[in-house]
Amino acid sequence: MARRTFDCRDLPGECTLTISGEEAEVIRAQAEHAVAAHNAEDGERLRVWIRSLLKDEAAVEGDGQRMLSGTVLP
Repeated sequence: MARRTFDCRDLPGECTLTISGEEAEVIRAQAEHAVAAHNAEDGERLRVWIRSLLKDEAAVEGDGQRMLSGTVLP
């Protein structure tokens, strides 16, 4: 299954949190973060909005390793 990413830096504000993983776990974790850190109201509307902003996690071509912030990880 493809990994998905939500990056708070894509939104206005100073939050720098990035969450990556399987889609369902990213949506759950980002919803929890939005409620705790940004006073959002949890619910289906929030989760639909989060889902609309998810991106596929970029992978390094060739050997299948992933790149994160310029560092190649196994």
